[in-house]
Amino acid sequence: MEEEKDNPPSSLSAKPSLRWGILRKAFLSRDNSSHTDTTTATSEMGEKLKLISRKTGQGFNLIKSQLINKNKITSTLDEQHLGDESNDIYVSYTLPLDTAPTLIMSQRVENHVSLNDFEICNKYNIDNTGLVCNWPSEDVLAYFCLTHADKFRSKRIIELGAGYGLAGLVIAAGTDVSEVVVSDGNPQVVDYIQRNINANSAAFADTKVKSMMLHWNQEQVPEVLNTFDIIVASDCTFFKEFHEGLAKTVKSLLKVSEASEAIFLSPKRGNSLDKFLEKVNEIGMHYSITENYDKEVWQQHQKFLQGDDSWPNYEKDHSYPLLVSITF
Repeated sequence: MEEEKDNPPSSLSAKPSLRWGILRKAFLSRDNSSHTDTTTATSEMGEKLKLISRKTGQGFNLIKSQLINKNKITSTLDEQHLGDESNDIYVSYTLPLDTAPTLIMSQRVENHVSLNDFEICNKYNIDNTGLVCNWPSEDVLAYFCLTHADKFRSKRIIELGAGYGLAGLVIAAGTDVSEVVVSDGNPQVVDYIQRNINANSAAFADTKVKSMMLHWNQEQVPEVLNTFDIIVASDCTFFKEFHEGLAKTVKSLLKVSEASEAIFLSPKRGNSLDKFLEKVNEIGMHYSITENYDKEVWQQHQKFLQGDDSWPNYEKDHSYPLLVSITF
């Protein structure tokens, strides 16, 4: 990826690339610079981060959430698995179901930056966007899966690029799914996923739920090849260098069946989504795109387009996730 310049981004579509450029520069500064230079680079990085909106409050807010104090958690939650990192926060998600089940997940503080993160990114050739926050498309994906719960009954599901795994855990807690595998390519993120799975195990009833380290540009282990009925993913067409690997991963994991399907919820982000779908066609799979796929999501989208203080920098191309169905 071409290194980002030091000038502020000219549009929202430039900000994701700027974020990755910041991570790369911070890692290189630690590896090649003196302590003074590293401190300067970190300070500069902090200034650039101000250019990038990462507030979790900016989203569709389809699944009610709130920050909670871990000491005030009073539920069947297995608290010992949440961890006690100083840079973690705890968020309660109340699912919009009659039974109103609640998931409590540990997440990173949004403005926390660790140089160790950049070492991990470099070592595993992966980004750290999964540590940043739950992205708006993840919230929409989780909600969409709940409102189409029949689709998942008795199925084996895997979430790709899951971040903290909200959608995967919502599927496990809110549908009659047989098994859910929540995957990411960043080992730090996978640690959070497994911690959240363990902490909320009582919410999953008889559903098998587990985490998995899965990098799209690597060969997948034979045990998971062509074994999943449904793949779900949100905003995973982010980096073009992973498009081919992501498309091949989808093909290698899905059962070869007319009933199998990969469900992606992704904004266009310029031509990024289109470029990914070109790779999908190249490997012999088919796709369809639906813009208006849920009444509530569409109403929220229209509200934001007309101007809404809760999401002042809303931009359709960057923010609104399209529903993409990928099949054999």
